[in-house]
Amino acid sequence: MVTEELEEEEKKKAAQGSVGVTSQKTMKLLPASGRKATQKVVIGDHDGVITCFGIKKGESVPVFKTLPGEKIARLELGGALNTLQEKIFVAAGSEVRGFTKKGKQFLSFNTNLTENIKAMHISGSDLFLGASYIYNHYCDCKDQHYYLSGDKINDVICLPVEKLSCITPILACQDRVLRVLQGSDLLYEMEVPGPPAVLALKDGNGGDSGDEVLFGTSDGKIGLVQITGVSPVEKWKIGNEKKRGGILCMDSFDILGDGVKELLIGRDDGMLEVYNFENSRSPVLRYEYAFSESVTSVQGGCVGKEGYDEITTSTYSGWVSGLTTEPIHRECGSGDGLKLSHDMQNKVLSLRNELEQLQIKVLQEREKYQQSSLSSTAVSAVPTFNVNDKFTLNRDDASYSLVLEVQAAIDTVLLQCDVPIDLKDVDKNSAVVSVVDCESEPNGNFLLATYRCQANTTRLELKILSIEGRYGTLQAYITPRVQPKTCQVRQYQIKPLSLHQRTHCIDHDRPMNTLTLKGQFSFAEVHSWVVFCLPEVPEKTPVGESVSFYFQNTFLDTQLECTYRKGEGYFKSDNISTISILKDVLSKEATKKKINLNLSCDINEISVNHTLKLIHPKLEYQLMLAKKVELIDALKELQVNEGNTDFLIPEYRSILEEAEQLLQEHKKQPTSLERLYGMITDLFIDKFKFKGTNVKTKVPLLLEILGSYDQNTLLAFFDSAS
Repeated sequence: MVTEELEEEEKKKAAQGSVGVTSQKTMKLLPASGRKATQKVVIGDHDGVITCFGIKKGESVPVFKTLPGEKIARLELGGALNTLQEKIFVAAGSEVRGFTKKGKQFLSFNTNLTENIKAMHISGSDLFLGASYIYNHYCDCKDQHYYLSGDKINDVICLPVEKLSCITPILACQDRVLRVLQGSDLLYEMEVPGPPAVLALKDGNGGDSGDEVLFGTSDGKIGLVQITGVSPVEKWKIGNEKKRGGILCMDSFDILGDGVKELLIGRDDGMLEVYNFENSRSPVLRYEYAFSESVTSVQGGCVGKEGYDEITTSTYSGWVSGLTTEPIHRECGSGDGLKLSHDMQNKVLSLRNELEQLQIKVLQEREKYQQSSLSSTAVSAVPTFNVNDKFTLNRDDASYSLVLEVQAAIDTVLLQCDVPIDLKDVDKNSAVVSVVDCESEPNGNFLLATYRCQANTTRLELKILSIEGRYGTLQAYITPRVQPKTCQVRQYQIKPLSLHQRTHCIDHDRPMNTLTLKGQFSFAEVHSWVVFCLPEVPEKTPVGESVSFYFQNTFLDTQLECTYRKGEGYFKSDNISTISILKDVLSKEATKKKINLNLSCDINEISVNHTLKLIHPKLEYQLMLAKKVELIDALKELQVNEGNTDFLIPEYRSILEEAEQLLQEHKKQPTSLERLYGMITDLFIDKFKFKGTNVKTKVPLLLEILGSYDQNTLLAFFDSAS
């Protein structure tokens, strides 16, 4: 079925309530009890407050509210197995607290974990926790099992014990792996297409067999796996073709009333999606709705009106909203006047009164602030605000995505960088950008750009293109629309091999260059150098005597293998420039620590031509695209003069027909050709640098050859330049 926006079945109701800033998976619907068919909403926020409320006649009715405390990172419902799950459990800091549905606290369990709890799952009397790298399993608050993960744990879940009669916890880890445990031991691990951010049981109970788990990744992909006792079975996966945000939450609920549970997905770019299974194996996107900020929690249920199911969501800044199946639009004939119901008239009137009172209150507070600011004894307090930020490498276009989300409206964002980077247009971004020309390098500024946001913008997405070998710091100065003016600075590292992404397997048949590292350094020291050079490497030193990491260059598809232990390290790549960058950076880092390094390189001549052949299709495509774009204006002029395009050869006619797509494609990748030219130039210089020859004087000749590109001519030039 064609994807369409939520229409008659699901129209957004007015925002039903607002709390403080919320984390992922911190809102639940309490099960309906007794004669009451509607459910209560319970939500925890960054102020440490748990709020429980119901909805009556479109208004929120409070049930209970706790006192502020430590930031709530997770909220789950629990209870004895095979009974109503109506006990509320929250994780805050290293503590887990339990509350009844009336708000009475019955549990305060200090886990004594050194890290704050990031993920939590509850099953009967079993408690499963993830805190950075550490997983703990408790039963009746007694420590049962422990596991130290190789990378950060983003979420934890356990297969339903009542169905499988054994405890099988699953960890979603940042290194693109799902780890299945048995007690304190790793049973097996499964690679998934992106860093898994959230896990959920299929249909809320693991499906018919009880062993099916849904996962959502931080780069927007969704999948279903069957966790068997021996190895995992992938059932289906959906890519992120529309380039939407990462998955933050998911739920299964029969919102369409067809007897089959739909899959509800909340993303960090504010998209809410409803997938249904129709007759296909994998789900099909049926409805979607766009919120203005990230959706942190989603659950289906009946909250607002008896008999009408709805999807309840919470967003980053604390808004709780409902999308209902109750028809809101009413048809009327041409002569009929549309009369509002008595309830609706009262609601509109009360909203108008509330709005007027708020406007008066705001004016009073502003006057009060103005008067106090003139006083000589007044002290100005800097307002604090929360920033939710994400800096990630996109595999599709080898660019970095910087997402900034603030609880208040953003006024300006100033970007400053001490290494050369390019800014790329983002369709969703409506901010006005002004870039300052930074000609003088001594002041350390290669980029100064200001983004001025439109009113009520709380989320800003930017795309950044980096150059490998040039490393430094990108700083974002975020100023929201609050008084007095205040600003927060966030820093992001541009690493030497910034375009490399972690992978779990590489092609060992490629021609490889090897950099060997030997010296008096510890395992922790060599690991810290690898963390400095490459993204997606866990900061914590791995367990064991040695470790291997594999990477792929997102732009060129070349690969890198890093294996190291105390006193020695081996770095293999089919790209000679990657080895050259590593050699330079590792030498500098060792020199800083006054460690004497013995570096040796084993260069495979065949690898240079191999890399050039990998670049060839990309370069050919970009040159063809640039050539077509150049012809568009001239062809359009001919079309106007002649009145038609019949006289043109088919190739030119197709250029005119696809003109809009070609221009859009070119606009998306304005610097791709320059990036490729830069990489080929670096490859040329690095090839001869390892031979002890300086060929920088021959670079203009190389650029001339690239200008009239032919693969064989380029390969011949590389072979004969010495």
